Amino acid sequence: MRADAKKNYEHLLATAREVVKDQGAEASLRDIARKAGVGLGTLYRHFPTREALLETLLRESFDGLKESARERETASSPDDALVSWLRDLVACANDYRGVIAAMVAAIEDEESALHASCVTMKAAGTRLLVRAQEKGVARTDIDGGDLFAMVGALAWLGDQPSSAPRADHLFNVITSAILKK
Repeated sequence: MRADAKKNYEHLLATAREVVKDQGAEASLRDIARKAGVGLGTLYRHFPTREALLETLLRESFDGLKESARERETASSPDDALVSWLRDLVACANDYRGVIAAMVAAIEDEESALHASCVTMKAAGTRLLVRAQEKGVARTDIDGGDLFAMVGALAWLGDQPSSAPRADHLFNVITSAILKK
């Protein structure tokens, strides 16, 4: 990619990140293009679908979550590793209000632009859960699917104005139900 094209792409992506964080996953693509100072065709040339744009925005965060899970597998106690990683995942989902529905759907839809990123990130969290289970600090009657259903619920709570003030408390309730203490 030419230097000026790369600069324009990065500007479009930074603008999209800002708009999606402000307006949520259903932000107007037309607004993103307008605020970036490009035509809608330019946005669609780089991101042919909303999912493609979300995948690009989330990939960096998901890669970071995957890497932090790998680091936590050896650097933290299994229960601390799982809880701190889940907190980071919920925070990531809350950064992009409304994205959790797209993430959950993408895990099931192999054709989704988000599928590979979501599946890889889910696998990283599942490894932390399995490690905690093997060490006897987490319930053994849940799996990665259950874990991500709970993350989805926690992220959804953060999107609800009436529940958001209690989101940390509810996070602690749910994680204490996952862990054996």
